[in-house]
Amino acid sequence: MQMLRQLRKRAEFVRAARGIRAGRSAFSLQAIASTGEMPGIGYTVTKKTGNSPQRNRIKRRLRAAARACAAEFLPQNDYVIVGRREALGANFAALVRDLSSSIVKVHSTRADGPRKPK
Repeated sequence: MQMLRQLRKRAEFVRAARGIRAGRSAFSLQAIASTGEMPGIGYTVTKKTGNSPQRNRIKRRLRAAARACAAEFLPQNDYVIVGRREALGANFAALVRDLSSSIVKVHSTRADGPRKPK
């Protein structure tokens, strides 16, 4: 199983937001190239998603899905998973499947280059 580096600093999250995105109903995946040897991963859930137990449950489910897809994260990339309220009731197998397809999507669009600034 591949190890994942935890993103902890705000600057890492902000940098990932400038990268490629893939949206699903339960979450949005942001990815950008980095200099780290291991893939970096971070999780964020906004307050408008729910109260703290709900937000923490969403993060726990997304962390478990990321562990299930750990082999698919590419080295020298940072990923941020932005949780949505739909992650609370989503089937776990569907979460894993959506995350796996999102990883493929962000790397297939990488050939187009980074997003244009607004």
